[in-house]
Amino acid sequence: MKLANLNIIIADDHPLFRNALRQALMNAFEHTQWYEADSGEALQAVLDHPDVSFDLVLLDLQMPGSHGYSTLIHLRTHYPDLPVVVISAHEDINTISRAIHYGSSGFIPKSASMETLKTALTAVLFGDIWLPKGVDVIPIVDDDIDKMASKLSDLTPQQYKVLQMFAEGLLNKQIAYDLDVSEATIKAHATAIFRKLGVRNRTQAVIALSQLEMDKVDLS
Repeated sequence: MKLANLNIIIADDHPLFRNALRQALMNAFEHTQWYEADSGEALQAVLDHPDVSFDLVLLDLQMPGSHGYSTLIHLRTHYPDLPVVVISAHEDINTISRAIHYGSSGFIPKSASMETLKTALTAVLFGDIWLPKGVDVIPIVDDDIDKMASKLSDLTPQQYKVLQMFAEGLLNKQIAYDLDVSEATIKAHATAIFRKLGVRNRTQAVIALSQLEMDKVDLS
């Protein structure tokens, strides 16, 4: 595999970090087309590009609309051939282990040097799993978070999108307008979402989704 003419997505809600990342990697990955997303919704819009085949996603777990591990789980379920590398300010072993458990091809701390970043992405693009030096992932037990992750992976892309909009507090009428479908279609999606997640209503669905969230890290 020649590392040229790649299409790489940087999904992070900090514009300065996205720009710094892209600038740092441009020399290492020549002739690469860079795409950016600042939220889960924006990432999906980029992925829906009909004429582009993507080679890699650099994913921040704390983007608005990403709901912790949920975007990673969604990507691995519906884009199984697209490598995802998590770049996160969370550097604890549990976060790293869960990211790998849910299908990330690598985990790069935001504190890593740009040289380390280049090495990591090159390894992943050649098909390897990359972890920080000295890190050994721990087994993830079948806990409530893992059970919810499994249920979330059963949602279709449209159902996942509707669930995200539920979490934003949008009404069925607003969601139907935004997605250009009928309210009856949204109600049908809601029924399917509730069944798959094992909940009874929107509030419980949003609470279930929040299980995949993580504590915020202050980067200021």
